[in-house]
Amino acid sequence: QVQLVESGGGLVQAGGSLRLSCAASGRAFSNYVVGWFRQAPGKEREFVAAITQSGGTTTYTDSVKGRFTISRNNAKTTVYLQMNSLKFEDTAVYYCAATLRLSSRYGSNYDYWGQGTQVTVSS
Repeated sequence: QVQLVESGGGLVQAGGSLRLSCAASGRAFSNYVVGWFRQAPGKEREFVAAITQSGGTTTYTDSVKGRFTISRNNAKTTVYLQMNSLKFEDTAVYYCAATLRLSSRYGSNYDYWGQGTQVTVSS
């Protein structure tokens, strides 16, 4: 099992940046694919980005390509989401999730979830 704790959310103006962290505890973190998802008020949860175990492959939803970067440091058992050029529509609760399955855009493929961190972008 792995436990996940997100941090780094907050209030930022449009065009600004934030870096989210997903700190993991538990066994063999480096065996897990990690994804970031977000859920805005009144909307369904959506996939944001994912990174494979070694960090060699990353995947992004189209709306964040070129603005967000997912990375990981297995020695620190932490995954990051660097968010630049933030837009009002990026406002959401951001969750990290982990799975031993293949990298996926589908939340149902992830077995472990953090509690979420709020990101609010003011226009």
